[in-house]
Amino acid sequence: MEDLSLQTINIRRILTLAPVISEYALGSDFILGDVNGRQMEKSQVILDMLKYPLRFDGYIIIYLRKGHFKLDLNLGTYDITENTFLFIVPGNIVKLSHYSEEEIGDVDLIFSLFSREFMGGIRLDFNKFYQDSIRVLKNPCIHLREDDKTLADDYFTIAKKVISSGRDNKREVLSSLFASFSYFAIGIWTRKMALHREEDTRSSARVNQVFERFIALVTEYHSSQRGVGFYADKLCLTPKYLSKLVKQASGRSAPDWIDSFVILEAKNMLKYSERTIKEVVFALHFPNQSVFYKFFKAHTGLTPSQYRKG
Repeated sequence: MEDLSLQTINIRRILTLAPVISEYALGSDFILGDVNGRQMEKSQVILDMLKYPLRFDGYIIIYLRKGHFKLDLNLGTYDITENTFLFIVPGNIVKLSHYSEEEIGDVDLIFSLFSREFMGGIRLDFNKFYQDSIRVLKNPCIHLREDDKTLADDYFTIAKKVISSGRDNKREVLSSLFASFSYFAIGIWTRKMALHREEDTRSSARVNQVFERFIALVTEYHSSQRGVGFYADKLCLTPKYLSKLVKQASGRSAPDWIDSFVILEAKNMLKYSERTIKEVVFALHFPNQSVFYKFFKAHTGLTPSQYRKG
């Protein structure tokens, strides 16, 4: 097998390399095929091609009916699970992640390849919709509900019958069929995007709630507690997760917020109280004056004495 690494190939090139699947091809515009344990001779050709990063000049539909495998798409790795639908647009780099023969032997999937020209004849800007939805969903894999699965099976069954028939107008029939399938797929994506936005809204409310509680706790305890772990315990979260939520809500880290409160308190004491610097150190629970001096100067550019005099 020749090295296909990062070459851009089209359907014509694939048919040259893998003529065994040509029985379900419509010229150089469309291929419909199966990959499953019952047809390993046919499947192996496809699997060998996907061992290398492959950039396809066209559209790919993968519909996994049974099994599980991992697929690298550009810089991401995605779990393709049972009843998962995946749509890949031109220019994306695809590679099959490491797999075992046993795993692939249990896989039953259908794939379709479409040229740009075939897709262009449908007069539906699916590419734009796909790119917009991926920016929202962050994952090109969509798990089908049972009713979606039944319809998807019907679409692919009809497509296989049409392409293997002796009709003269197969291209027109397949073009209309795929236009219908595109609206079916858009419906699934739209539903998933609506659920994602709903979950995102709930997630944002949760993030803001945690941030507000964190700030309230810092306001109360900053003079004695400067570790993120203390506040995480109060909120029943891990320090790492709390830091993530605080950063997500405010754009600033949790330690930065804590330090800011401590500096405000220190400035207030130095400016408006008669306490000595030693007493300020004690009130803010620093271990000694040296640590307080370094902390204060690192955040203000001045020593406590310079700030007080200024």
